[in-house]
Amino acid sequence: MARLHVIFDNPVIPPNTGNAIRMCAGSGAHLHLVEPLGFDLSEKHLRRAGLDYHDLAEVTVHGSFEECLSTLPSSRIFPFTTQATVWHTDVAWREGDALLFGTETTGLPESVLAHPRLEHEVRIPMIPGRRSMNLSNSAAVATYEAWRQLGFPGGV
Repeated sequence: MARLHVIFDNPVIPPNTGNAIRMCAGSGAHLHLVEPLGFDLSEKHLRRAGLDYHDLAEVTVHGSFEECLSTLPSSRIFPFTTQATVWHTDVAWREGDALLFGTETTGLPESVLAHPRLEHEVRIPMIPGRRSMNLSNSAAVATYEAWRQLGFPGGV
């Protein structure tokens, strides 16, 4: 089965991560969480959002962004930002690609965006004048588009 990776860099809102766990369980994507996290993984809001899916999803917590990237040596890493000009639907997604999302309140820091391993920035189109989408919704929209392009391997 083709495997995608979803990376949350320093997430702070537990239900977003819980929803992402559920989404990754349903799509077969591997969720990577980069510390520091703004919550404890055992928080009730996280458990409620993830329901029983935590056991069905592959979730890895990394101590740093560099540590996370070291586990994905051949993956292309695509950062999602509101400033990008390339839509997520314009990327020809490949098995092993990683979709990178920043902290809910601030997005990805410049230090991460400047990392040499990153591909070009991508965005999800929205009506002008809107700030951004919810983190877990953005991850779901992008992951399912990438999975669709791969032919939904493993899906029924």
